[in-house]
Amino acid sequence: MAEILLKGVKKTYNKLQVIHGVDAVIADGEFIVIVGPSGCGKSTLLRMIAGLEVITEGEIAIAGRRVNEVEPKDRNIAMVFQNYALYPHMSVYDNIAYGLRIRRFTREDIETRVQRAAKILELGPYLQRKPGQLSGGQRQRVAMGRAIVREPAAFLFDEPLSNLDAKLRVQMRLEIQKLHRELRTTSIFVTHDQVEAMTLADRMIVMNAGVVEQVGRPIDVYDHPASLFVAGFIGSPAMNFLAGRRSGDDVDVGQGVRIAIPEALRASAGEAITVGVRPEHLVAGGQGPALRFTVETVEALGADSLVHGPFGTAMIAARVDGHATPPAGTPLALSPMPGTVHFFDTASGKRISG
Repeated sequence: MAEILLKGVKKTYNKLQVIHGVDAVIADGEFIVIVGPSGCGKSTLLRMIAGLEVITEGEIAIAGRRVNEVEPKDRNIAMVFQNYALYPHMSVYDNIAYGLRIRRFTREDIETRVQRAAKILELGPYLQRKPGQLSGGQRQRVAMGRAIVREPAAFLFDEPLSNLDAKLRVQMRLEIQKLHRELRTTSIFVTHDQVEAMTLADRMIVMNAGVVEQVGRPIDVYDHPASLFVAGFIGSPAMNFLAGRRSGDDVDVGQGVRIAIPEALRASAGEAITVGVRPEHLVAGGQGPALRFTVETVEALGADSLVHGPFGTAMIAARVDGHATPPAGTPLALSPMPGTVHFFDTASGKRISG
């Protein structure tokens, strides 16, 4: 296991800068998830840590050793890709053992490591099968087994679950959690799926256009998003946003609705303010100002339902009891729960803090 340090890491292709100075400290044994939309630079950052991309500027250190000029094979890391990259003509056993054989491990050591990985991943009954005889989830476990037998200082996962169906993704998330609890190896996991990020991460790094927007524990990022981007990206469905103007100690969001600015934020708040509230925090009969809209569409999810309707130029989403879902055309008046409203500076997109 090892600490991984990123200091001012930048990446430029020709004259186009795609990674804008990333700083991060990933503790020994920590599970970090880098999350963001497609094209934000998360896989490029992971590939620089792996040594598959040249660093334009900055420094990467693994276990206290600068690795900028170190070849990938000498960085003591193991990578699991979106593509399983298994040899179709080899058995599961041989796929897992292949990397050890080319490194000239002894037959006894290979047997010990493969059997240990197979036990951890519950692959024992499949060791003599070919990849074509396995399910997608089983193939991904083989790819993970190939990484485990290396006994690396760190695991790097590049969107390893994106090829799986919804049920297998849930299963594999549980497998990865279990694997990390057993091995406690430093891990970096890249995904565009915020559910994966929330469920897997000790801490998450939220990226947008090559910039780190926020670093923190999943629940902290969810409860206290640092920017409009983070607030809209983390959480499903996304946070509701209402554009407003300051009016004394309130924000006027239109339709005659004014939302009080907390006293601690008043000195920092400007004129143009965006108010954010999550769908699960809108309730009927609350004490705060009511957002009135007519239900336009309904998403029935079972225990809960999501209702959507227009409020001025914005679309409001609210999470309601699935057994008491108002049908389309129903007028609603919902108020934010106390202490759940977020305030952002509209110009900068940053959270307003006291």
